Amino acid sequence: MEIDMTKGKPFKLIMRFLIPVVIGNIIQQLYNLADTIIVGKYVGQDALAAVGATGTIMFLIIGFMIGMTGGFAVVTAQKFGAREGEAVRHSVVSSIFLSAIITVVLTAVSLIGMRGLLTLMNTPEDVFSMSYTYISIICGGLVFNVLYNLTSSLLRAVGNSKIPLYFLLFSAILNVFLDLLFVIVLKTEVAGAALATVISQGVSGISCLIYIFKKEKALSPLKSDWKHYKDHAKKQLMIGIPMALQFSVTAIGTVIVQGALNTLGSVVMASYTASQKIEQLVTMPFQGMGVAMATYCGQNRGVDDYKRIRLGVRESAIITAVYAVLAAVAVSFTVDMTIPIFVKEDPAPILEYAYVYFDICPKFFVPLGLIFVFRNALQGMGHSVTTLLGAAIELVSRIALAVVSVKMHSYAGVCYANATAWLSAGVLLFICYEIAITKALREKRSTQGNAA
Repeated sequence: MEIDMTKGKPFKLIMRFLIPVVIGNIIQQLYNLADTIIVGKYVGQDALAAVGATGTIMFLIIGFMIGMTGGFAVVTAQKFGAREGEAVRHSVVSSIFLSAIITVVLTAVSLIGMRGLLTLMNTPEDVFSMSYTYISIICGGLVFNVLYNLTSSLLRAVGNSKIPLYFLLFSAILNVFLDLLFVIVLKTEVAGAALATVISQGVSGISCLIYIFKKEKALSPLKSDWKHYKDHAKKQLMIGIPMALQFSVTAIGTVIVQGALNTLGSVVMASYTASQKIEQLVTMPFQGMGVAMATYCGQNRGVDDYKRIRLGVRESAIITAVYAVLAAVAVSFTVDMTIPIFVKEDPAPILEYAYVYFDICPKFFVPLGLIFVFRNALQGMGHSVTTLLGAAIELVSRIALAVVSVKMHSYAGVCYANATAWLSAGVLLFICYEIAITKALREKRSTQGNAA
């Protein structure tokens, strides 16, 4: 099921790879969505706010590891594109070694510092205990989340985007079943919802790992490969750390925004949570396109085909922009139908704030989508440090406007904080990509001219 993205029409290859990734991302988003809906409907508004208050923390911790493992897999994609089979296997070994070490450290740090972080974020007393319980269980099972993200990233690096989807689909169904069992039948409230997520992620991660060692020969290390656990570690860290930090910088901004937002009360928190869940679901294809770009550009970087990279990125940007417009229209006109799904009380107070959110944020879906295209294209080409510039400008834009807005008790200002962050980062990353691809093409022409 491997896909060699260095040959054939870019549009066809990208779409063939993209569709399973998008479906998988949507299914993965349903993990938290199922938790949110079931908790909101069967436990109450405070529980919905409690789960929502941990969303940015999950993004901070889990996003760090998604960026890190994705960076490790960029090296695998480059070696696969260059047809270096032994190097591909060695990169897998070092990915496993590095991920294990980082997971142990990150799990310990997150569990030790969680109570202090929730306090720092101004988490209201009426939801603090539930928030702490939920996020502590999620962090305790971080190893399973990392396992899935690493194995799925490695499979996608060689063009196999279908197998992660199949295992994820099964675990998503399992997650919903366990949510219903733990929350409704066993009355375990938010703890049960968190436990259901951890168990389900464990199933998908272990399934992908078994598949790699049993079926995916390009990725399955031989006994002799295990002594090469350091071969690609330095390069993987040079790519993985900036990618992880990029997620972290963005997440820090959302944590600060959430902390400021928490001072406005549980109704605003619940509305913001529900609105973001809907937004995250409809914008999942952006993340899928980002994965496709990292793989496509990584493989073609392995053979130094920058003309092909430029063509693929251009076509992907057009696809993303068209979808962004359609998604913005759809989500803006369905607020009355979607928001009530999340609450069992009268939805009117929550709808009041949701109208504000969806009147502002969808208008900026195009730059949001293009962030994923240009950022991941740069990462696939090996320019992961450059992408930190986009994350930094996004952080500054979001924090500055959000903090001021909350002090003025302006919920609309908080929404604009997200929107302006997307716009500023999108423009900057486009400029960085154009500079990088133009320079690469010029250097290749110069090298070919000298060789002639």
